[in-house]
Parts: sequence; structure tokens; C-alpha cells
Amino acid sequence: MERHYGWVIVAAGAVITCLAMGAMFALPVYLQPIADETGWTRAGISGAMTVGFIVMGVAGFIWGTLTDRIGARPVVLIAAIMLGLGLFVASRATDLIVFQLAYGGLVGASGGAFFAPLIATTLGWFDKNRSLAVSLVSLGGGIAPMIVTPLATVLIATYGWRNAMLMTAVVAAVLIIPAAFLIRRAPAAVAAAPTPASDVAPAEPQPANVGAIFRKPQFFILAGVFFLCCAAHSGPIFHTVSYAMLCGASALAAASIYSVEGIAGLFGRVIFGVLADRIGVKRIIVAGLALQAVGIYSYIYVSQLPHFYALAVVLGLVYGGVMPLYSVLARDYFGPNVMGTVLGGITMTSSIGMAFGPVGGGWLYDTYGDYHWLYVASAAVGLAGAALALAFPPRTVTQPPADAVAA
Repeated sequence: MERHYGWVIVAAGAVITCLAMGAMFALPVYLQPIADETGWTRAGISGAMTVGFIVMGVAGFIWGTLTDRIGARPVVLIAAIMLGLGLFVASRATDLIVFQLAYGGLVGASGGAFFAPLIATTLGWFDKNRSLAVSLVSLGGGIAPMIVTPLATVLIATYGWRNAMLMTAVVAAVLIIPAAFLIRRAPAAVAAAPTPASDVAPAEPQPANVGAIFRKPQFFILAGVFFLCCAAHSGPIFHTVSYAMLCGASALAAASIYSVEGIAGLFGRVIFGVLADRIGVKRIIVAGLALQAVGIYSYIYVSQLPHFYALAVVLGLVYGGVMPLYSVLARDYFGPNVMGTVLGGITMTSSIGMAFGPVGGGWLYDTYGDYHWLYVASAAVGLAGAALALAFPPRTVTQPPADAVAA
């Protein structure tokens, strides 16, 4: 049982990320109802997500470092309580600043406690199939748009946005807490095993503390690529529902675009995870980032709902498949002992990148009256990420895979 417990960690992580990320990233479907009831601007409401991404990034670094010391379970338990509390306060807010602080502050801080701790723990449980394992954990994020977003739309239509957000708070906290008790540290022998198909040069020597991590240029390359990747797709993702509604789609039909992205992302995670285990993580990331940029740029030619669905398939496959692989790249380079700290650090930079999209897209729309320049700018940022990913040093010497316990 011990030998296969990694798959229990994968299942628990998928459930937790589905509930947590679904609750946090459902804000786009609240955007119009909140604006209609309160009179707050789109940029102001979107600003709550911007604050959330910034706070999530900073908190993620702290949570990740803490995970290296005490493990992921207590971190996730604390975060579940913060998530429920933040959504509750936001659902009762009558002032925009209070809403931004509750949603961006508490919910954002809780969001930082899920990615780095859960992925770092999962990586420790696998020697083979590492890319597939972390991709399956991230399936929760892909399933969330299929479940939480449409459910939130129905709840909003039935009970209003405030009660819908309150119900989400209660359900998320009640389900995440028991799932967190399944999380535990991996045996040392499995955690230390190298990835057989790694296509990057490992650190020599592997860093053992925060200072050593920040002395490695590869950390800044990895963080920069993650930043550009998230800065590229966060605006298009956040504003897709609004853009589709401007093009004539109903609220429910527009929200269903997220469901299509979620379904495509499920396949993308598995496909990209398997390919990365076979041909190397770096190659898959570079190719995925280039394809993502092409897909984002294509939005400027889209106005019909079927076209939105077609692009949702492409982008769901790509960013759903690529996002989990940064953690595997980090593991191949930095080793297991500082994974929480490394993942927390790169998550912090990615969250800052994510923060530009919602408010930037809102500002561009408020300034120019459409979303054209959002997609042009986002595609350019995506291409820059693909170019920077080429700078990560490749493995130059073929090494036989070390014997380890297969999870």
C-alpha cells in the first residue's frame, strides 16, 4: 500500500484543487451580476482578482517554504478555513474596497496554499510518471470550470450572486478539510529518485536553502517563463465570458466556454504529461507556449459562439497541459529537498503575471471599447515566454536512470 499511496495523494490533490481553484476563479461569472447590482466598474471588480493573484503569489512562497518544514497537511487545513471566510465576507460586502480585500486578500492568500504544497508533496511520491502525476493533480483545476463555474451561474440566477458565493464558501470548506487529512509526506527513497526522461541539466550541487536557490540563474529563467506564460493567458481567460456576451452569447452559453476549456484541459494534462515523461519537459513547454500565443492571437477573428468553442479546445489543451509541467522542470533541476520553496517562488512570479491580465484587460476595454488590443498584447507576451524557455540549459550527458521505487 505504501508503494502506491502516491496515487491517493494525486486523487486528494485533484479534489482539493478543483474545489479551491473553482471557488476562486469563478469570479468572471459574478462580474456582470455584481456590476448590475452595485454599480461598481468592471475594472474595480476585476481588481479583486488582481489583488488575489498578487497575494496568492506572496503567500504561495511563504506556504511553500513552510511546507518544506512541516508538511502540506496543516497548510491546506488552514487555507481551507481562510477560503471559506474570505468568500463569506466578500458575499456580504457593500463596499468595493471590502470586497477587494476579502476576495483578493483572504481568498487569494488561501489560493497560494494549494499549488506549491500539493505539487511538492506529489512530486515526492513519484520517481517514474512524475509529469503524469502532477498533471493529474492539476486535473482539479481543469474540472473546476466544468463544475463550479456553471453551478455558480445557476446559483446566481436562482439565489442572487451574494447567496451563491456564500453557498460556495460553505461547500468548499466542508469538502476540502477531510480531503486534506489524506495528505502525507513521501518516503525519502522515492522523493530523492531522479526523473528518467529529464531533458535539462540538474543543478550541481543541488541547492539546500533559499539563498542557494536564488544564486542559480535557472531559477530566474524558470520564474520568468512562468510569469510570461501566466501574463499571456490570464487576460483572455478572465475576459472570455464578457467578450462572448458582447458578441451576443447568453450568460449561460458564455460561461459554458469555460466548461469546454475545462474538458480540453483534462485531455491536455494527460497528453502533455505523458509526452513530457517520454520526450522531455522542456521541449513540451516550449512547443506549448508557442501554440498558446497563436491561439490567443486568433481571438481577434472570433465573434461566433462555435468559434469560441473551437478556440477553447485549443487553449484548454495547451495551457491546461503546460501549467503543471513547470513543477516537474523545477524538480528535475533543483531536487526534492527545497521543492516547496522553489514552487512557492515561481508561483509568486506567475501570480504577479496573472494579476496583469484581469485588470489590464478591463483597462484596455474601458479605454478602447473592445478587447482587440488585449489579445494582441497577450499573444506577444506568450511568444516572449516561449523564447525565454529556450534558455534553460539542456542535458548534455546521457545518464542511465537511477533505480528507484516505482509509484
